[in-house]
Amino acid sequence: MYGLEKNSNEKFDFDLEIDIKKNPEKATQILKQIEKNIQSIKENLRKGSNAKELDKLGVLLQGYKSLEKVLTKVQKQ
Repeated sequence: MYGLEKNSNEKFDFDLEIDIKKNPEKATQILKQIEKNIQSIKENLRKGSNAKELDKLGVLLQGYKSLEKVLTKVQKQ
């Protein structure tokens, strides 16, 4: 039955976490690339354009910021 499995409290690792634990240098490379992308998005936001593009860039910026937080947490472990 649903919810009555024996191993329901098993820790789950994402593929990215497994890769970073195997090769910690990969995280620094990814973080550098994320920082470049964030800077270019911020430049585009400062220039301004139509509202649809600004909304998409804002969502993309939030996604990169979230990924950056996750990578720093994984690095600390």
